Amino acid sequence: MPDRDCVSFTTIIMGLAQSGRPGQALILFRDMVVDGVVPNEVTLASVISACANLRAFLEGRIVHGVAKKCGLDAFVLVSTNLVHLYATCSELDEARAIFQGTLTRNAVTWNAMLNGYAKAGRADDARELFDEMPERDLVSWSTMIDGYLRADQLKEALFAFCEMRQDLYVSPNEVMLVNLVSGCGQVAALREGQQLHAMIVKTGLDCHAFLQSTVIHFYMDCQQIELACLQFNLGNKENISSWNALMAGFVRNGMIDSARRLFDEMTERDVVSWSTLITGYVHHGRSSHALDLFDEMGMAGVEPNEITLLGVLSAVASSGTLEQGEWIHNYIHVSSIPLTDNLTAGLIDMYAKHGSIENAMQVFDLVRHHTKSVSPWNAVICGLAMHGHESMSLQVFNDLLKTRIKPNSITFIGVLTACCHAGLVMEGRRHFESMKSKYGIEPNIKHYGCMVDLLGRAGCLEETEQVIESMPMEADVVIWGSLLAACRIHGDVKIGERAAERLARLDGKHGAGRVLLSNIYANAGRWADVFLVRRAMQRSRFNREPGCSELHSFIDR
Repeated sequence: MPDRDCVSFTTIIMGLAQSGRPGQALILFRDMVVDGVVPNEVTLASVISACANLRAFLEGRIVHGVAKKCGLDAFVLVSTNLVHLYATCSELDEARAIFQGTLTRNAVTWNAMLNGYAKAGRADDARELFDEMPERDLVSWSTMIDGYLRADQLKEALFAFCEMRQDLYVSPNEVMLVNLVSGCGQVAALREGQQLHAMIVKTGLDCHAFLQSTVIHFYMDCQQIELACLQFNLGNKENISSWNALMAGFVRNGMIDSARRLFDEMTERDVVSWSTLITGYVHHGRSSHALDLFDEMGMAGVEPNEITLLGVLSAVASSGTLEQGEWIHNYIHVSSIPLTDNLTAGLIDMYAKHGSIENAMQVFDLVRHHTKSVSPWNAVICGLAMHGHESMSLQVFNDLLKTRIKPNSITFIGVLTACCHAGLVMEGRRHFESMKSKYGIEPNIKHYGCMVDLLGRAGCLEETEQVIESMPMEADVVIWGSLLAACRIHGDVKIGERAAERLARLDGKHGAGRVLLSNIYANAGRWADVFLVRRAMQRSRFNREPGCSELHSFIDR
């Protein structure tokens, strides 16, 4: 075109934005500004929508500034899209400010603000706004119900669903029913889910493939295996998602052999089918089967996805070889598969468990400045701690604290393990106390286990016993066994006897505990007690646990 005006630019910008090419829409808008063509409200609405699709917060603010400069921010089309932009970028205060400043609001404006609260899990704020709405349509109700489900408030979501049925007198759509049935499955709400299932059948929506598979998932989540199989048998066998749903249910319920038989019966398999069974084998400790199945998948010509590769990396980390892991790493690189945070963590974990710390650090260094989640950091911190690089592990943790990424409970497993291996009692205590006070993380039994091991190795046996007694959960055989082992090392008979007694209550046939107690008596020269313990062992049959590092058991279980 020899000349391009606002309409010309706007037409192409709209076309790019609406056809899934938002980045090109922004580039063209920049060209429009450079050419000195003044945009109108439709142009800006399209560009703001493109920013929202890209979650491009900074670019969105610039476009917002252009809208103000041109006096176009008062148009409801522009303000509504700005609300959507800021809500999408989790800037809800900014979105609310624009919403409040919009004098003329339509249903789309209200729904955009409501959707922002719902997606952020702020169900109370969403409900307050929902109650203020002058009119509510199906989108409003769907958004409110979704907000409750995101906030794990199933009861409120079901009440809202009943309200909607009375208010609108319309049938719910498929997406809403899928979300509600899935929500019931997550908390095993069998009765409520069955009522929804009845509604699905009455409205004739059970013919939809994704609803069939959702109902199968639901019954499997509620451990109603026969009902899940019945739903599968009554459904459309040509629907591969139903096969995958039933197979995933078998895996979740520990029926891995049933999952394999179903897999073998499938006339068609997609990447989900292969990934489900591979991951199932890994979770059930059959990593060699997972690797064999991955080889079959390659021969069948099915390209793996991220879930497949994560399962295979976990299998290699458990029972594969370093060469297999390197082959997978090379496959990811050659196939130009995006190196997500989860894949990065899987690679780091695989290299670390094979003792290749140098390769693990190389992978981490490639992404450390671009990661958005804590997973890669955790993999490095735990991997370094488990392989004798305590100082480096704690240094990486300090580097993590300088970012915007927050540590989680797994992070502190690695940190406390590093402190334990390095004998850093004061630092271990400080990190343990900071979990709750600074980061709001409730210590679990693994964290207490690390502290027991740390304090026990340092000979702080009375403090160790106090820590165990203060635990909000029951100490298990690993915890008491760790204290008993520390008592043997430091020759504390009294605390050792108490630990052995508690261990015997939990597992009367725990032979390792009796052996440790016998050794404590022997070191103290109490041979009569040694004789009594050993005679009791001879009279009974005790379990002898295979030797393994206590810290490895804390990390793995």
